[in-house]
Amino acid sequence: MTWHFILMAVMYIFAGVMHFIAPKSYIKIMPDYFKHQAFLVYLSGVVEIVLGIGLFFEDTKVISIYAIVLMLAVFLIVHINMLKGEKEAHGVPRIILILRLPLQFVLIWWALYYI
Repeated sequence: MTWHFILMAVMYIFAGVMHFIAPKSYIKIMPDYFKHQAFLVYLSGVVEIVLGIGLFFEDTKVISIYAIVLMLAVFLIVHINMLKGEKEAHGVPRIILILRLPLQFVLIWWALYYI
């Protein structure tokens, strides 16, 4: 296991934990059409933690990578939604929101690199 692979795993675990530490910040960026937003925030936090841990085990590594790619694709919905309308979405400057879209694809590539 390389340091950058470990970094990726730890990053997803940390991101998942943040869903429990600061759930309101995640809820406020969710599209209004999603029902049960708090539940979805906690669920996505659990998923990120489980997938991050799954990367450490050979038996679950590939499944975790594909699930991370799928998760990142779903999260694109939230990122695109934040770009709609306002100059700034929830205090995040529009340029940051725009730059975050290609970052999503970099994260997808990063995960797929290990298959």
